[in-house]
Amino acid sequence: MNATRSAAPQRSAPPSRSQKLLRKAWSQRTLFAMVIPCIVLVAIFYYAPLYGWLMAFVDYKPKLGVFGSNFVGLKYFKQFFSDPDVGMILRNTIAMSLMNIVAHSILPLLLALMINEVNSKYFKSAVQTLTYLPHFISFVVVSNIFLELLGTTGPVNEALVQTSMVEAAIKFWQEPSWFWLLVTLVRAWKEVGWDAILYLSALAAIDMSQYEAAAIDGCGRFRRIWHITLPGLMPTVVTLWVLNMSGIFAASFDASYMLGNAITADVAEVIETYVYSMGVSQGMYSYSTAISLLQTVIGFILVWLTNKLSQKTTEYSLW
Repeated sequence: MNATRSAAPQRSAPPSRSQKLLRKAWSQRTLFAMVIPCIVLVAIFYYAPLYGWLMAFVDYKPKLGVFGSNFVGLKYFKQFFSDPDVGMILRNTIAMSLMNIVAHSILPLLLALMINEVNSKYFKSAVQTLTYLPHFISFVVVSNIFLELLGTTGPVNEALVQTSMVEAAIKFWQEPSWFWLLVTLVRAWKEVGWDAILYLSALAAIDMSQYEAAAIDGCGRFRRIWHITLPGLMPTVVTLWVLNMSGIFAASFDASYMLGNAITADVAEVIETYVYSMGVSQGMYSYSTAISLLQTVIGFILVWLTNKLSQKTTEYSLW
C-alpha cells in the first residue's frame, strides 16, 4: 500500500544579529527619542568644535581661517618644549594636580564614611547640605573669601596675633612654599561635600544584612568599615581614580589665576594660565591650541594606562 507523506514544514531562518538589534531598538524607540536632543547638543558643543584642533598645525590667521592659513606641522609643539619656563610650568601643574587628586579622593571618602556612621537622619541631612553647598558658589566668590580670611588683616591673623601664637601677621598668600597647600585646601573645601555624594550613593547600595551578620559575629564598627564598607566602595573609588587621572596635566585655572600673584608666580603658573596668557593676552592662537591638544592626548593616554593597571591589579575598570 502506497502512503503519501505530507511535505515537512520549512523552518524559517533565525534572525540575524543585526535584525535582533533593530528589533530591540524599535521596542525602545521612546527612550531613543528622549536621548536624541542630548546627542545633538553633545555633537554641536563638544564634537563640532574639535576641528579647531587643526589650528595647532597651521600658522593661524583670523582673516584667513583655519583652512586658509599656512601649514607648519609640529612647529608649535617644538616651540613649547623649547620654552625655558616649560619645566617650571609642568612641575607646578603636575604637583598641584596630584595634590588635588589625592585630596579629592581621600577627603570625600572620609566625609562619606563619617556621615554614614551617624544615626540621626536630620543631622545627616544638615551635614550633607552644609558640605555640598559650596560647590554651587562661584570660585570668584570663594577665592575672595579666602583672600580676606587669610589676609594680613584677616580674622585668622588677628586671632593668631591676639593669642600671642605669632608675633606678626603671616603673609599666607605671599609665601610661595604655602601656595600649593592653600590652593588644595581651598578647592577641597569647595568640592569635598559634592564629591562625597557619589560615595554616599555607593554606600546606600550595600546590603545592610552584611552589617547585621558581622555585628552578630562580634565585629566592631571599624572592622565592619574595613571588611564591608570599603570593599563595597572599591568600584566607585577605582572609577573616580581612573577618571581623575585625565586631569593630571590640568591643574585648576581659576585657583592659580585668582589666588596667585607676582610673588607666587613661580609656583602658581600652570598650563592653563600659560595657555590663557599666550592665546588670549598675546594672540598666539596656534601655539595655545597646540598646548591644549597636547594636554588632551596625554590625559587620554593616562586614563587608558590607569584603566589597564586597574584591570591587572583589581577586578574593576571602566572598560
